[in-house]
Amino acid sequence: MEELDIPELTSEQNEQLCMLMEEVAREYVLSQVSRKGIETLNASVEVEGTKPVTLTVDMEVGLSSSIKGVKIQKLVEEAVEVAFKSAERYLREQKCHLQK
Repeated sequence: MEELDIPELTSEQNEQLCMLMEEVAREYVLSQVSRKGIETLNASVEVEGTKPVTLTVDMEVGLSSSIKGVKIQKLVEEAVEVAFKSAERYLREQKCHLQK
């Protein structure tokens, strides 16, 4: 992700960012695979530091044996990418709000 010149986030903003990224990652997986076909779906996000902010996304996805043709690694990579894009939008919004 490119470096964004944003001010330090509050703990509340960090929490909102984590929740947003986790939700977006889960929603992405659910948009690609039926809920019935998912045995395990866990997403967690950590925010470290203030400047620079380091974001870490961990995902665990397990699919039912009845689901064929889905590559779990690719699915997870795509979900993480979508989560990072949502983080970038969120951080840009925070920067805009603070500049007003």
